[in-house]
Amino acid sequence: MQHLSVLHNEVLALLDPKAGESVLDVTLGLGGHSKSFLEKIGDSGHLTGIEADENNLKLAQERLKAFENQTELVHANFREIELMNLPIVDIIFADLGLSSPHLDDPDRGFTFRENAPLDMRFDRSNGITAAQLIKSLKEEELANIFWKFGELRTSRRLARAIKEKEQVKTTLDLKECIEKSAGYKARDILPQVFQSLRIAVNDELGSLEVLLNIGPKLLKKGGRMGIISFHSLEDRMVKKAFRELSQPMIDDVTGAVTEEAPFEVITKRPVFPSEEEVEGNSRARSAKLRVIRRVERV
Repeated sequence: MQHLSVLHNEVLALLDPKAGESVLDVTLGLGGHSKSFLEKIGDSGHLTGIEADENNLKLAQERLKAFENQTELVHANFREIELMNLPIVDIIFADLGLSSPHLDDPDRGFTFRENAPLDMRFDRSNGITAAQLIKSLKEEELANIFWKFGELRTSRRLARAIKEKEQVKTTLDLKECIEKSAGYKARDILPQVFQSLRIAVNDELGSLEVLLNIGPKLLKKGGRMGIISFHSLEDRMVKKAFRELSQPMIDDVTGAVTEEAPFEVITKRPVFPSEEEVEGNSRARSAKLRVIRRVERV
């Protein structure tokens, strides 16, 4: 499947990259959004791209070869941005969804539709696989992952079924456990089970928390930050952080404003893909874009 940049037009309209501006794309992926940013910021602009998946990084480097004098592409997880000594920029962008190769390559272990090793790591050079995680966890700990990251009411029953199996090494092993536990309802909860393990393996919400804390500090005056999320856990975090950043400081005693809000929320409501986009790319269906802009001086 050809890689399609989700909410492509909406991202460009709301982040509004201009000639000479600097961009930090913390989820480079295959470089689709970054290519569009680079075309807008021109020869005088600069883009830094961060990508956890080494294979994706190589594909992005090839795709962005014509812009190599304007780019710095780094193999890293964006949770490391605080340690990277990055300059302040005009735009920060994150697309928190899986890239097409993650879903199209069954060997990555992200999908239950094909039998493959149960890996699920974005960065296969680092960390433990989903199979190793399952083996290392107690039943209660595994149930907590399904409850916290999948919001599954049957989390304890699912965890028990998985831990009772002698070994869970492949996506089919895991799928069989879920089918044994959930019966005909397995089809409905399989996506949540796989999502839960993927989030845990890659510490996705921990990475997002770092981005929401550090990212705004890297924006210039007038700088914009846009994040595309794909499930309610992510979106709630982004919504809460953006709301807090857009609140003024209030004196507890007098109730007077002591400091104006450093940011303004550009998207009062999340921006969804159009029906036309969803028809052409069903993976965009659950995408939500939120954008803030810095209004104070750095």
